[in-house]
Amino acid sequence: MLYRRTFLGLLAVAPFAARPALAASPDVFASGGVAIHGYDPVAYFTNGAPVPGDPSLSIMWRGAAWRFSSLDTMMAFEMNPTAYAPEYGGYCAYAMAQGAIATTVPEAWTIHQGRLYLNYSVNVRTIWTEDIPGNIVRANGFWPDILAG
Repeated sequence: MLYRRTFLGLLAVAPFAARPALAASPDVFASGGVAIHGYDPVAYFTNGAPVPGDPSLSIMWRGAAWRFSSLDTMMAFEMNPTAYAPEYGGYCAYAMAQGAIATTVPEAWTIHQGRLYLNYSVNVRTIWTEDIPGNIVRANGFWPDILAG
């Protein structure tokens, strides 16, 4: 069982383990300049699920466009963006815990102690959830200095 978990852990990290942090990575992972691939960050808290945002309901924050599914969620974010924005700038939380930077997908998410964490994939999220507190401690040790390369 230990060998299987070790193998699965290595397999999950493989897509980004070979790629160290990029020099001068932006503060927020924003594919095409849009945070969370255009999904509403507030909806993770209010709907308990990823909800696509509407391009007409968008604001700029920390160098990225954030989209929202309703005027209410947009206003909530504007009032307190740090309460709703994903930790580690929306980069993969598990990769961050390993000292690497990786992209994320909206479907691989976790809310832990009122904070939103995103992961590279649903499979990586499974590994992330095995030790969320420990992974957060490790990730916090790398963030935000890892962005400097």
